[in-house]
Amino acid sequence: MFDFAQARTNMVDSQLRPNGITDGRVLRAFETIAREDFVPEAVRSIAYMDGDVALGGGRYLIEPMGFAKMLNAADIEPGDKVLEIGAATGFGAAVLSTLAGHVVAVESDINLLSAARENLKDKANVSVSENALPEGFVNGALYDVILISGQVESVPEALFSQLSDGGRLIAAIGAGRVARCYVWTRSGASHTQRFLFDISVAILPGFGKPADGFAF
Repeated sequence: MFDFAQARTNMVDSQLRPNGITDGRVLRAFETIAREDFVPEAVRSIAYMDGDVALGGGRYLIEPMGFAKMLNAADIEPGDKVLEIGAATGFGAAVLSTLAGHVVAVESDINLLSAARENLKDKANVSVSENALPEGFVNGALYDVILISGQVESVPEALFSQLSDGGRLIAAIGAGRVARCYVWTRSGASHTQRFLFDISVAILPGFGKPADGFAF
């Protein structure tokens, strides 16, 4: 019988700790949330591999290290309200539920949405909503943190208006194998951008290319 608990420990010790994950709460979340429960039965044995796991329909559960690095950089406080864009089957929201006060998880794929709702039904501080991913979820705004769970070519301007003053948006920007992860921080009506690290995670569909002439 496959030892998922040991695989979880190995993932944290070999993928997360050696790669700059210093937030103890993030490490504990990855140690306790059963990632295998969020993937199809046929691929449960590879749930803890160092890579994205296919969920079907061109969607993926993004790699543990990449997601953990995004969370580590987000500096989420226990009282924060967090919007996760691209909830998929709900693993990210489950991890976020241990870090934040409230999590709004948005998904557009009807099958993934159903799975996320089932997987997260016992998480009292998580709400799962259906919406087009680039639109975020304005009905729940404002958010202290917005996290886009996958690689996108650009961040829609409308998402920045859903951030609270001082709020952070974390996203991996790219159109190929390796993307660049940034954090944007809102200050009044404007926002600043800071590069964090290179990252390799699956593309999250539905996000358009940046406007002509615009570059990061």
